[in-house]
Amino acid sequence: MIHHDGCGPEYTEATVQAAVAGCRERGIEHLVVASTKGGTARLAHEAVKDTDIKLIVVTHNTGFGEEGRQSFPEELRQELEAEGTRVHTATMVFRSLGRAIRDLTGGDQEMLTASALRVLGEGTKVVAEIAMMAADAGLVPPDDVVCVAGTGRGADTAAVVRAVSSNKFFDLRIRAYLAKPYKF
Repeated sequence: MIHHDGCGPEYTEATVQAAVAGCRERGIEHLVVASTKGGTARLAHEAVKDTDIKLIVVTHNTGFGEEGRQSFPEELRQELEAEGTRVHTATMVFRSLGRAIRDLTGGDQEMLTASALRVLGEGTKVVAEIAMMAADAGLVPPDDVVCVAGTGRGADTAAVVRAVSSNKFFDLRIRAYLAKPYKF
């Protein structure tokens, strides 16, 4: 595992490389990557070329930043999908996790859960979230996948995650970090 000195896009390439290496070392078939504007998606796509690793890129939902607007470039989406990469756009799980929390605690506390995960870093919150988003869409099995995410722009966190659908949140497991910021 690598520990970065901080957070941010300057750690993206090393994080993606650690994630791909983690997939290979553990025999994991699926790599799930968060990408808002496409930079991390491009790097991950290049890194898995000529491998058996299946790449899934998870974007923000349409309207996240500006109503009616998708921040992930449509041209890049088409290019990646033409080459076999899945690009998935969906509602962010920690905005709709209420049912799992309500079933467990009787309350609706998505932000509490997201904030609790952030004590391990923003990237940790996002790797959990994108694993569930990909599982909700049927893009990954309920099994170990490697997820890549970051703090703001770029990627600084990679982890082996047992992906589950969002209604099974409490069965999700972050098994191992492959890259993570030490200071965040």
